[in-house]
This record gives sequence, C-alpha cells and structure tokens, in this order.
Amino acid sequence: MGSLIQSPDSTSGRILVIDDDAELCKLVARFLSAEGFRVETVRTSAQGVERARSGDHELIVLDVMLPGMDGFEILRRLRAESRTPVLMLTARGDDLDRILGLEIGADDYLPKPFNPRELAARIRAILRRANASVSALNSAPVLVGDLELNPNSRIARIRGEVLNLTTIEFDLLDKFMRSVGRAIGREELVKEVLGRDFSPFDRSIDTHVCNLRKKLGPYKDGTDRIKNVRGVGYLFAAAEEAKSE
Repeated sequence: MGSLIQSPDSTSGRILVIDDDAELCKLVARFLSAEGFRVETVRTSAQGVERARSGDHELIVLDVMLPGMDGFEILRRLRAESRTPVLMLTARGDDLDRILGLEIGADDYLPKPFNPRELAARIRAILRRANASVSALNSAPVLVGDLELNPNSRIARIRGEVLNLTTIEFDLLDKFMRSVGRAIGREELVKEVLGRDFSPFDRSIDTHVCNLRKKLGPYKDGTDRIKNVRGVGYLFAAAEEAKSE
C-alpha cells in the first residue's frame, strides 16, 4: 500500500516516491513533508506505474533498483504518455545508470546514499524549471531557422513537427535559441538550466545536450546545430553560420 504524508501548511508540489526500501521511504517522506511538500510513497513497481500515470503528482522520485520491473522500464512507460518531471535515485558511482536514465528522459539523478537536503534542493530546482511557463506568460515565440519554441505552451517544433522534449531539454533549447552564435560555458548551462552549482566531475549537462542534439538532428547540409567548443562548452549555430563553416 502507498502512504501519504502531508505538512499541515503544505504549499509546495506533491511528490511521488517509488522505492522498495521502507526505511528510506519513511526518512524521505518525513523530511520532505517538513520542507512543505506533500509526499506519497509506494514500494512496488506495479503500484509505482499506476500512481505515476495518475497525473496526481508534480514530480516523481524513482529508484533504479526495484524488484521485478526496474526504474528504467517505469520511466520508459511514463515517458510514452507523460512529461511529469522525474528524479532518479542511482547506485553511487554507477555512471551507466545515470546516463541511461537521462537518455530515457529523467530530469535529474541523485546517487545513493544522499543527503535529504540535497534531494530537497534538486526537487525545488526541477519544479522551478517545470513551472517556468508561469513566469513566461508574456514571452513571444522564439524562431531560429526551421525551429520554433513557444515559452507559453512549452512546445517546440521543427519544420512544424512537435519535438518530444523533457523539461531540461526544452530549457536547454530555449537557452541555445536565445544565444545563437554565442559559445556558452558548461558552468553557465549547469547554473541556469539545472539550477545548481557547477562541478567538473558532473557530466549530466553533457548527456542532456547530447540527447537534445539527437532529437534536433543536423541541418539539411549535414552540419550540427549544436557544436562543441573546446575548453568552453557549446554553441548553437544558425543555419547560415553552419553552412559557412
């Protein structure tokens, strides 16, 4: 059975935690509810899929190592029909889990064991990004070549076709399209898109950029839209700039 812990003065988002570790669920639920979140915990894969699909939550904390159906398969099923932000819990130092989760569509990851304060900070950063459309109500669509990005609806189109982007991928594309032709450092991307301090050992921003690059594809002449800038970060090239190189 799932359980729900709610702060009496809760004004923050409703969080679903899917993890088979009963003690961890209790710890996370107590801490996050004290921080003002409404927390529901479930400890089986089947229940996790059912509750994740319900649309009742603003964010899902999902453990990778679940018995039966693992966290990756739950995420795949969820991403087929929902863009609800997902933060994955991975084994410490397991880069393969981290990369696979981000490629499937996770918004962020946190290795176990973790500090509950770090979890709360990551959740707040993700929710700020997910709710960015509220502060962009008066923003006009951004157009770059065959790409159109609408901050109000948080929908991006390429040649009229809607792109299936995660929250972070949308924010990355927004940042790039508003900075066409300018090299953007990884530190700037981490702070403004991921909402946390830069660490040279954290390569998650590179995985997100790689995923976005795959979804955008190259220009018609085969050149990359997003270029690596050695020693700096990345540059979003306009079509004419790409052709001149």
